[in-house]
Order: sequence, then C-alpha cells, then structure tokens
Amino acid sequence: MKWLLAGALFGLLLAYPTLLALVIAVVVAVLSKPVAVAFGLGLAVRAHLPYLRRRTR
Repeated sequence: MKWLLAGALFGLLLAYPTLLALVIAVVVAVLSKPVAVAFGLGLAVRAHLPYLRRRTR
C-alpha cells in the first residue's frame, strides 16, 4: 500500500513539478512540530510492540 502511495506521489510530482515546493513545505511544517513527530512515531512503533499481559494470582 505504501508503495502505491509513493508511486502516486512521484507520478504527481512528475506531472506537476510545482507540487514539489508544496510537498517540501508540508514536510517542513510537520517536522517543525516535535510533539506531532513524537506522537506519530509513537503510533508507528506501538503497532509493532508485543502485547504483554500481567499474570493474575
């Protein structure tokens, strides 16, 4: 799925070269917010962590 999205983005960038400036502006705006970056990374990592259950006595 991510390869399809990347291919669509690259196709749009080839068709409309001015979109490159827009994409760069959006990426810079997102990366300038460290809380949003940390939240996104936390969501991405949490999906790959194993679920640990506590033992009951």
